Amino acid sequence: MLSVNSRLEKQLKIGVLGCGAIAQAGHFESVTKARNTTLHAICDVAEDLLQRFSVTYGAAKIYTQYERMLADPDIDAVIIATADAFHVPAATAALAAGKHVLCEKPLGIALEEVEALRTAVADSGCKLQVGHMKRFDPGIESARSFIDDEMGQMRAFKGWYCDSTHRYPMTDAVQPLIIRSAFSRKPDRDPKADLQQYFMLAHGCHLVDTARYLCGDIVELQARHLQRFGAHSWFVDVGFANGALGHLDLTVAVRMDWHEGFQLYGEHGSVVAKTFNPWLFRSSEVDIFRESTGGTSRVLGADAHVFRRQLEGFADAILHDTPVAGADVEDGVASVRAMLAIAESARTGRPVKLSDVAGAI
Repeated sequence: MLSVNSRLEKQLKIGVLGCGAIAQAGHFESVTKARNTTLHAICDVAEDLLQRFSVTYGAAKIYTQYERMLADPDIDAVIIATADAFHVPAATAALAAGKHVLCEKPLGIALEEVEALRTAVADSGCKLQVGHMKRFDPGIESARSFIDDEMGQMRAFKGWYCDSTHRYPMTDAVQPLIIRSAFSRKPDRDPKADLQQYFMLAHGCHLVDTARYLCGDIVELQARHLQRFGAHSWFVDVGFANGALGHLDLTVAVRMDWHEGFQLYGEHGSVVAKTFNPWLFRSSEVDIFRESTGGTSRVLGADAHVFRRQLEGFADAILHDTPVAGADVEDGVASVRAMLAIAESARTGRPVKLSDVAGAI
């Protein structure tokens, strides 16, 4: 078995678009630590960040123009680590240039644009994976294996994703110092100008994707939203295609520790999970109860660097021409569709079928 730092002879050459917080905290380190990738290039309009991180992480080339990086014949794939509004245009350009794409979540901010991207992926013959890195949490993976192999018929799922008022002291203690630049490119509209939309895009996409990863497609839902003392809560009752019931709780921010996890009730057993702040790189504590034995088990999940593990899975899919192991473009589109349905149901007070939604979040 390979150790975490073992390198394979065959390496995927990666170009990273963006030197912002998500690249600094997750992607640069992942590319340099992964067993099957090499950091070939970095691109950003902020030359101060570009110079700093190309030296720190040993990028072979740097670019201030994205189209020039895409024209580099040595690059196999790009990681899009930009603001949400830039995801679809950047991914579309990469696919047109024949590059595979690992795109940060959410895939986009409007249904029309992500559906157009789905077509671009199919036409390109390239692979696209969405950065729903929680799928690579060893504890959550163990829950998925139990569901697939042992649990039998699913009855109900309860999931919650509750950011904490104390998240920044926690993340500041474990992340590298995030370097900002006055020259960074920003969207035309400040994403945080509408916090209700921002929280749904930044956090709701994780909750929705975890529910879909474990339970399958969501076909209908009814949502309620409440804002008090600067905090937002969404309570969402969902119906899955397999007939199971679900309830999702998205709250930002709770006056307590980070509070994330799920409970899942099945025919031959149940799952109870506690998930930690992702920047702790700690596997979820997932307790699997088997009715046949009357006992509970939990994987250790010693390697829980979910950003590196998702990149290795992405690279494996390209190097061996297999389907992506994580969220693909269909999952990305479905996540945007579900968030749109939540927003519409919360606004109207009525249940919504996901097949009926349209527009932007």
